[in-house]
Amino acid sequence: MTKAPIAGNRTGRKLGQKVKKTKLKASSRRWLERHINDPYVQRAKLEGYRARAAFKLLEIDEKHNILKGARRIIDLGAAPGSWSQIAANVTGSTDADVRVAAIDFLEMAPLPGVKILQLDFLDPEAPAKLIEAVGGTPDLVISDMAAPTTGHQKTDHLRTMHLCEVAAHFAIEVLAEGGHFLAKTFQGGTERELLTLLKQNFRQVVHVKPSASRSESVEMFLLAKGFKGRKPATAEEAGD
Repeated sequence: MTKAPIAGNRTGRKLGQKVKKTKLKASSRRWLERHINDPYVQRAKLEGYRARAAFKLLEIDEKHNILKGARRIIDLGAAPGSWSQIAANVTGSTDADVRVAAIDFLEMAPLPGVKILQLDFLDPEAPAKLIEAVGGTPDLVISDMAAPTTGHQKTDHLRTMHLCEVAAHFAIEVLAEGGHFLAKTFQGGTERELLTLLKQNFRQVVHVKPSASRSESVEMFLLAKGFKGRKPATAEEAGD
């Protein structure tokens, strides 16, 4: 069971630490203080995860049971790799039998059992390379992708929603029947067309805000469960 971290007594570090005044800007110092005093950051270090984001996925799974039975997983926007760590663990992925493929345009340190592609997911070659890397049909596509922020809320929302939409189309193209899709989105409304697409292709579609997401963050996660499967192409669609 994934529980919220207990302040101070699981890591041996006291919370409420201050960053000494240096040449850092006040805003940077406040961010650093928040980071080092974040109990999820401390727990991630204690439990060997690369980032606090691990607890977002674990919390979502605790409620929605999306990891159980997953045999192959594709992780989009994977860096620094905490979701891939969980994926490799639940699938039993090894370097000899890779069952997890991860992609990010940022460099990512190697992980046992994870095939890492340093590539922009929007690259036309990315989908085929991911399928080849994972070695079979995935049961779960997870995406923590977010566009680099510009500081303009509406622009940032639209850019990240575009990534979410592309990820959704990819999931529909590659998932095994019964599989699941999880993607980061931002508060401010998921586009109706995307929700319609997911509801047509999955048995259940919900928005989730795990407690591991910072309260001030506008991020949410869109979860589509139970992929209905792809319809066979008609003769006309196949070009006959």
